[in-house]
Amino acid sequence: MRTFNQTRKILRLLLVAMLCTTVIPFRSVADDKEASNPPAKPVSAKPDSPAPLTARERWMLDRMEQLEKRVAELESKSNSPVTPATEISLPQPTSPNLSTSSLPTDATSAAPAAVASTNVIPTDKTVALGTAQATEKGKSGGAKAAKAEPFAFADFTWLTGNARTKESPMDTKFFTPEIRADVDYIYDFNHPKDNSIGGSSEVFRANEVQVTQLGVGGDFHYDNVRARLMTQFGLYSQTTPRNDASPSRGQWNLDNAYRYLSEAYGGYHFNVLHGINVDAGIFMSYVGLFSYYQFDNWTYQPSYVSSNTPWFFNGVRVQIFPTEHLKIEPWFVNGWQSYGRFNNRPGVGLQILWRPNGWLSVLGNQYALGEDALNTPGRIRYHTDDSIQIKYYDHPENFLNKAAFSLTGDMGCEHGGGVSCAGNSAKGPKQSFLGYMVYNRLWFDRDKYALTLGGGKINNPGRYLVLLPPINGATAASGTPYFTENPGDPYKA
Repeated sequence: MRTFNQTRKILRLLLVAMLCTTVIPFRSVADDKEASNPPAKPVSAKPDSPAPLTARERWMLDRMEQLEKRVAELESKSNSPVTPATEISLPQPTSPNLSTSSLPTDATSAAPAAVASTNVIPTDKTVALGTAQATEKGKSGGAKAAKAEPFAFADFTWLTGNARTKESPMDTKFFTPEIRADVDYIYDFNHPKDNSIGGSSEVFRANEVQVTQLGVGGDFHYDNVRARLMTQFGLYSQTTPRNDASPSRGQWNLDNAYRYLSEAYGGYHFNVLHGINVDAGIFMSYVGLFSYYQFDNWTYQPSYVSSNTPWFFNGVRVQIFPTEHLKIEPWFVNGWQSYGRFNNRPGVGLQILWRPNGWLSVLGNQYALGEDALNTPGRIRYHTDDSIQIKYYDHPENFLNKAAFSLTGDMGCEHGGGVSCAGNSAKGPKQSFLGYMVYNRLWFDRDKYALTLGGGKINNPGRYLVLLPPINGATAASGTPYFTENPGDPYKA
């Protein structure tokens, strides 16, 4: 038994030895076979190497290489217009907002290049959003600096005739609303018995609280289209139309049609020079320097020079801005502050406004050729109105922080139809206008308070610009025997 066990152990060792000798030669033969037939593409023996690229991954890499080549081509052609890359078959190639969800994860960084390929601006000349630049159409496609906004280089809210508002909290992309409420109490030392005031186009009742104007409207602006509307409810709706005699010629009651409108025009803006605006309708004239709206002026009641010259025109104007400092504005209008024509000829005019810096403003208004005497054809009116405003002191840190003055001079005349510009002659008596006004304004405590001193004088033989007093309800069309406006009638004030 013991001998059998030893024999069995020996047999087991022999079997193990035979198995080892059998496996080792087999492995050696296999290694020799693999060495004699090497693979076409040896694989690295690194245990952490990734699996081979799939066909889709190779396609993505090819597309990325094509995008990089295309961007390089675009950058090398910065002096010529760039057309969309039609040879790159990206999803929706004409869309400016390509979706990156259809691109490989590693290729998302190439998406901006694909977007740029659909833009007419080369990538080396693109401009960040929000900068004041624009691309000039029809040229090489390179970005060009936009022209400066006219009169935006300084703060001109100190000027009389200019609104003092510096921002509009209700402004939108399409409309800038505006609401004006002019409510006053005027004390008259003459104490008129019926509380009426004459000779002014701004104040009309004494010792009463009155609504002179309630204006609701604003500015419409969409792309290059522009328009403005402003109402005039209150005393202005009665007093302004009664100073215009043109509605008495012809039909349709023009005074009633326009009674509640102080501004109403539409127009178009052309991106030429520093801007050109073409407007048609009722617009402010600024002959006489002061604004029709009292809030914009240094004084509530301006001098006779402003009160007796036009506040508005009804016609067409063209505002041309050759530079950011200059405006040239020709007019074609129905007449001298009139809704319609007085006779058969319209009037023409021209405004030139020059502001070379933030402390000087020079304004010139010229009017000519209008037949503005009702039912008197052949009587032609000429007028020149010229102003200068200078801000001579500006120290915001002081209590007296600002000071400025204005000087305005007006001259005009009429000739033909029984009157003469040159003087009393065989053609008729002298019909002319001569006036001036000067004002000085001081601002205190960061513009919280102000004091204005000034005045003016006029000489208007023939009284053709003098406002007719509202005696017994008289209007410019009806006239009154108590205040004649005949050729040669003297008037000085």
